[in-house]
Amino acid sequence: MTETELSPRRRRIVFRAHHRGTKEADLMVGRFVTRHIAAFTEAELDDLEAVLDYQDTDLTDWLTGRLPIPESHATPMLARMAAECAESGSGMPARC
Repeated sequence: MTETELSPRRRRIVFRAHHRGTKEADLMVGRFVTRHIAAFTEAELDDLEAVLDYQDTDLTDWLTGRLPIPESHATPMLARMAAECAESGSGMPARC
């Protein structure tokens, strides 16, 4: 599915995911969203939008594994993102 075939809501989410403010977050979040946006349910889109509201520095630390995801923020969507970002080829260089 091309971006023009996505609903306006999904296109807005893709844009937000790729324009986070920091390059690290743009790469990690943007690639995750681009890969899965067409298949997300409405409930998953709600969860994803909540994740996109987090600060870049926090999100980058959690997704790279530099810091654990706090229990208060631990959601299935954020856990899924973190697991995928930990895989090789997720858009970030291998951890040092």
